[in-house]
Amino acid sequence: MIFRRKPDAEKPATEKTVLQTLSAISGPDGKDIVSAGMVEGVHLSKDTAVISLKVPAEQAEKLEPLRVAAEKAVSLLPGIAKASVILTAERKAGSGPAQARPAPAAASPGQPGQGGKGGKGGPKPKAAVAGIKSIIAVASGKGGVGKSTTSVNLALALAGHGKKVGILDADVYGPSIPRMLGVTGKPTAKGRTLTPMEGYGLKVMSMGFLVEEETPMIWRGPMVISALTQMLREVEWGDLDILVVDMPPGTGDAQLTMAQQVPLAGAVIVSTPQDIALIDARKGINMFKRVEVPILGIIENMSTFICPHCGERSDIFGHGGARQEAAKDGVAFLGEVPLHIDIRTNSDGGTPVVVSAPEGPHARVYSDIAAKVLAAMKTEVQTGPEIVFE
Repeated sequence: MIFRRKPDAEKPATEKTVLQTLSAISGPDGKDIVSAGMVEGVHLSKDTAVISLKVPAEQAEKLEPLRVAAEKAVSLLPGIAKASVILTAERKAGSGPAQARPAPAAASPGQPGQGGKGGKGGPKPKAAVAGIKSIIAVASGKGGVGKSTTSVNLALALAGHGKKVGILDADVYGPSIPRMLGVTGKPTAKGRTLTPMEGYGLKVMSMGFLVEEETPMIWRGPMVISALTQMLREVEWGDLDILVVDMPPGTGDAQLTMAQQVPLAGAVIVSTPQDIALIDARKGINMFKRVEVPILGIIENMSTFICPHCGERSDIFGHGGARQEAAKDGVAFLGEVPLHIDIRTNSDGGTPVVVSAPEGPHARVYSDIAAKVLAAMKTEVQTGPEIVFE
C-alpha cells in the first residue's frame, strides 16, 4: 500500500498561498501585483481573508476590475469563505487627502446636512450615505473614558425616543460594540454589500464581526481608512434616522476621514472630569471645529461615585470639569454619567443599562442626554450653513 501526501492545494490557505494566488494577477504595468509591490497587507482570520492593494490614486477607479479579480481568486482558495480586497491610494505631495476606492457620487450642494462650502474652487460636497438622514460621531481625545459604553447607551436612548438608529464601530483596532450589545456571528454579503447585524433594535456594523476578538489588526492608516469607508458605504443600512459612529480615541486618520468625507450632523465629545482627559477632549473639540463639524455637546462620564454600601459620594476623577470646559469652549453640556458598577457589568455582559433597566436612574441619564442631542441636531439643521464672502 502506498500512502501519498495530500497536495498543498487542499490545505487551508496561508499568507504564502494567498500571495502565490495573487502573483498570477497582472497589474497596470504588466507585472504581477505581488512583485510590483501592490500587495500592502494580507490578513487571515479563520475563513476570512482581507487584502489591501496599494494603487495610484488617479487609477483607483480604473483598477476596480483588478480588485474584483483578486477578490474572486482568493475566495476560491481552500478554507476561505469570504475574501475582501481593499484598494488604498496614497496621495502625492500637495494633492489632497488619501482616498480608498471611489465613494458614491456626491449629493447635490443643496441637500441638507452636506456641509462644506460650494462654488468654484471650494471643497466638493460630502457624499451622503444612502438611507441615513443624520450621522453623529461620538468621540474622545483619549482612550479609557468610556466612549464606547456611552455610544451604545446613547444609541439605544435615541431609539427610545422613537428614532430608527444604527451604530458603526469605527474603532478598527479595538472593536468592542459587538460584545457590549451581545451580538455574535458574521454579516451576510450580497455582492459587495454587507447586511448589518442587529442588537436590541439597532443596526450594527463592526470589524469585530469580521475577525476574531483576540486577533490584532496590524494595519497602516490607509488600510484602516479603506476598511472604515467600506463599513460605512457598503452596508445595507436601510432607512435610518440616525447613525451613531463610535470613533476611535484621538484625532487621527479615522476622525479626519469621517469629518472630511461624511456629512456629519455633529459630534458628541466624551470625557472624564480629570484635567488630563479634558486637555485631550479640548483637542477633539478644536479638531471638529477646524473641519466645520458642529459640536453637539460634551458628556462628563464617570462623573462621581456613590458607594452602594454606605451611600457616600466620592469624586474619584474630580467633578464638574467637563461642564466647565463646555462653558469655556462655548459648547453645550449634555450631562453627567456616574461611575457605577451596573453600567460596567451590563456593558461587559452585553446588556446595556438602557435596555436592562430602562426605568432605572442610569437609563434616565442617557435618555436625558439623548433628548439634548436631538434638540442640538434640530438646531443645527434649522440654522443652516453660513455663507462667507472672502
